[in-house]
Amino acid sequence: MSRAAKLTLAATGLGTAGIVYFVHWAQEADRAAMHRGVERDMEKQRIRQERQAEFELQKRLQEEYLQLQTVSSSTGDKSPAGQAPNTGT
Repeated sequence: MSRAAKLTLAATGLGTAGIVYFVHWAQEADRAAMHRGVERDMEKQRIRQERQAEFELQKRLQEEYLQLQTVSSSTGDKSPAGQAPNTGT
């Protein structure tokens, strides 16, 4: 085998090994990126569920407080709710 043939064979082998390594590295990087995306989505869902639970708790508390307390207008009206104030005209 000539020296040129040996160099060509070695270069081809190294090139092939480099390509195989790069493809393997790229696949691992893609897999890790997809896994990070899944983790992000799970974290978003957990936060959304916590916020929804907090919202529902606040809504139930508001309903409970409204049943226990009377709410009046803050405009200074002394008339009962739902009735127009008597202006004397």
